[in-house]
Amino acid sequence: MNKAEPNSRLLVPPLYFLVALLLMVFFHRVAPWAYVLDAPYRYAGIVLAVLALGLIAWAALLFRRAGTNIRPFMPSTALVVAGPYKLTRNPMYLGMAGILLGAAVFMGSLTPFVVIPAFMALIAERFIIPEEAKLEEAFGREYLDYKAGVRRWL
Repeated sequence: MNKAEPNSRLLVPPLYFLVALLLMVFFHRVAPWAYVLDAPYRYAGIVLAVLALGLIAWAALLFRRAGTNIRPFMPSTALVVAGPYKLTRNPMYLGMAGILLGAAVFMGSLTPFVVIPAFMALIAERFIIPEEAKLEEAFGREYLDYKAGVRRWL
């Protein structure tokens, strides 16, 4: 184990999510570019965020029921392929992106939307790709078959 690894465990996906959300608020306040949504349409963002939060909760519940670890740096003891995992390999990360999308819609200005693809790219690079390598190592053909049949995001 290298010395950087324990510190990297502090940089968990929810922290990336929080930084992304704060950046969105900053961009909205400092440089909104253009307001693209007004009330009442902005309130659809609340609905999106609540649905995305529900997706995260559902996926986390399935992890708990399977008795496997939810933390990215810990080994997986079960391959969860039911529920939302039939449509996306990463419903928790997709849920975080969905909450960000809901927040951007609620803010109504253009600049917060710029953060979402950057968040998704960072999450893929820092977490999803390493997680997929560990799952492939742990579950072999079973994971490869699952991966071949289910998209990363949607």
